[in-house]
Amino acid sequence: MDPRPAQDALALARAIVAAAADKKAENIVLLDLRGISTITDYFVVCSGLSERQLRSIADNIQEKVSAEFGDPRHIEGLEGSGWVLMDYGDVVVHIFLPSLRSYYNLEALWSRAPTLLRMR
Repeated sequence: MDPRPAQDALALARAIVAAAADKKAENIVLLDLRGISTITDYFVVCSGLSERQLRSIADNIQEKVSAEFGDPRHIEGLEGSGWVLMDYGDVVVHIFLPSLRSYYNLEALWSRAPTLLRMR
């Protein structure tokens, strides 16, 4: 994880949520994984209705947060996978088609994590 203070990680997560909402991402959830996982501090999980929208959400997140927080360390799943993962270190973003989101059900997998935000 990055050595950024927790406040910066939360600010990054909130900037990601705002950028996803700008592109009409659906059912946006911000989970607090601090104390539960060593992988990351926060998950942002959201849905898009098409592959094109998934790409648009991911591109907007990268564009809106890069100036203040830098680029993601890694992005995977952009080409027709139905799922985009963006790893910012302290924050990991999952953008799903609804069917894959339901299949992987990350919110249930990480049900011990407090939900800090839920936008329908």
